[in-house]
Amino acid sequence: MSLLLKQFSLVIEHGKTEVFHFSRSQGIFNPPLLNLSILGRPMLYPKESWQYLEFIFDRKLSFYHHVNFYANKAISIVKNMKILDNSSRNLIPSQKHLLYRMCVLSITLYSFSLWFYNKAPLSYPLKILRNMQCRAALWILRAFCISPLLGIEAIAGLILIYLHLQKLSGRLQL
Repeated sequence: MSLLLKQFSLVIEHGKTEVFHFSRSQGIFNPPLLNLSILGRPMLYPKESWQYLEFIFDRKLSFYHHVNFYANKAISIVKNMKILDNSSRNLIPSQKHLLYRMCVLSITLYSFSLWFYNKAPLSYPLKILRNMQCRAALWILRAFCISPLLGIEAIAGLILIYLHLQKLSGRLQL
């Protein structure tokens, strides 16, 4: 590749080149090392995940790392909102609901159209997102963690995360 670019009077730095293998195969996918010692360059080792424009890709394009990263970020925001609630003591549940919808969901569902499509396996992402939404619902209502979670989400005015994703996906397709 560097020889081809050199023919067009372009120079590419070795440190700025990345190769990433994608595979949807069901078995374990371990791409081989890329040996560049013949060219006087070091060996290139494959990465487990790759980040580009704040999207986190993995080898099988399952987006588990991406969903996990943003859901954990949202859970951290909900925990910090508890501190905000304790310091002001004036937030009513409708204001908490609005904070959740504007701050937390917008971060959590960043680029959901990449991983939420027709034939994608959704059990893992939905499990993490349900956990995040349950924590938010408990915070909104100041309920105990032993409360029935579906009822708490309904009282807090939150629709199920799967239905929310379907709604957003339908709007995106329009």
